[in-house]
Amino acid sequence: MGLYMVKSIATYTERLPVVFLISLLGFGVAIWKYKPAVSNNCTPKPTSDSESQKTYPPIEPLPDFNWETTEPLKFRPFKPKYHLTMALSNLDPSTLIQMDKTYKDRLAIRSSLLQKHPDVVIGINNETDPRIYAAIRELYVFVVGTYLPTRYPQMFRLTSQPSDDNSKTGTETKTILESMVTGSKTPLHFNESEPGSRTGRRELETLGTLVDEEFLILLPESSSTHPSSNQGEPEKYILEAYTTFFPAGFDTRKKLGLRLASIHTPVPGYKEKLERSMDRFFARVEVGQFVQRVNWSITTDSELFAAFGGVHGDEGEGEKTLNVGELEVDSTVLRCERQTLHRLPQSKGLVFAFHTYTYPIQMIKDEGLGEDLAAAIDGLKEGNVPEMHWYKRGPVWGEAVKEFLRS
Repeated sequence: MGLYMVKSIATYTERLPVVFLISLLGFGVAIWKYKPAVSNNCTPKPTSDSESQKTYPPIEPLPDFNWETTEPLKFRPFKPKYHLTMALSNLDPSTLIQMDKTYKDRLAIRSSLLQKHPDVVIGINNETDPRIYAAIRELYVFVVGTYLPTRYPQMFRLTSQPSDDNSKTGTETKTILESMVTGSKTPLHFNESEPGSRTGRRELETLGTLVDEEFLILLPESSSTHPSSNQGEPEKYILEAYTTFFPAGFDTRKKLGLRLASIHTPVPGYKEKLERSMDRFFARVEVGQFVQRVNWSITTDSELFAAFGGVHGDEGEGEKTLNVGELEVDSTVLRCERQTLHRLPQSKGLVFAFHTYTYPIQMIKDEGLGEDLAAAIDGLKEGNVPEMHWYKRGPVWGEAVKEFLRS
């Protein structure tokens, strides 16, 4: 992402908590419609056997990009008072997936998590549903066959190899994405003669260990399986598939197959303030619209994988308030998510994606922003949903973190 986008993102207003339940809230008020440039010079010939990739906007290459010297994006989105509203900014589609010097280390963590928690980090609601498979394939082909080799030509390149499945592909060669970083070779098309080849799981596993990005695919519910009792209401969207290797306090398996409203049930103020506008927004997002937002929270555990709690409040936890002397400063971080949303051109599914960034609170203090973050922690109780202070576990870490930041 260029300097302009970094500066733009750095000014975003944080509105929502970090967990996935709130993550989706950021896409509820404004839409920016990206109009593709007339020239197609930046976009290679689509490598898919589908016409869908031709409807994606052109991707601008970064021919001199060096991931090893690129610092992670820096976000400081906290504000002095919290309000449960929705905030968006337009996204340059070329900046959809970010790379930086943490890339290779993050991939190693992801590969380990796939081995330890395969059914937590990857999920498909119905592996026999052709609609879900089509959406997964569409995203996969765009990322592997077009986006990565175009945007980051110093990191990825497309090559051809002899095909081992000529009868199925009708060709003598197959397209491979080669990583110059890890040496991995990723096929654009898997062997469809293998058992379970049309579920989408292999595509999701590959995406989850190829890029440091989480992808959640939502589709409008089927009228045959989810008859609506409210005629004339906007289409309801269902979480149908995902890769979430670095979830912030939620187990995504429990969200599969749920409507947005059901996903957001634990969120204070959601039903009263946001449910209807969220449903309307998701129903009207058009192909070619790319939007983004940034959120923040504080966690006292720097682990990126947090699927089993510890990020937001739980009425049954009964955790005690931390004193400043009990705070493990080295593992306490400001956790931010850069979140994006766009619609797949062919399948019309929605792709909600996020990239997780963590910053030690010592870094925030060293930057001279300790008082600003302390004020924002107090501000969680002063907006239109004071319960958000509890929801972000403020009663547990709030006083200790503020004391450290102000010391």
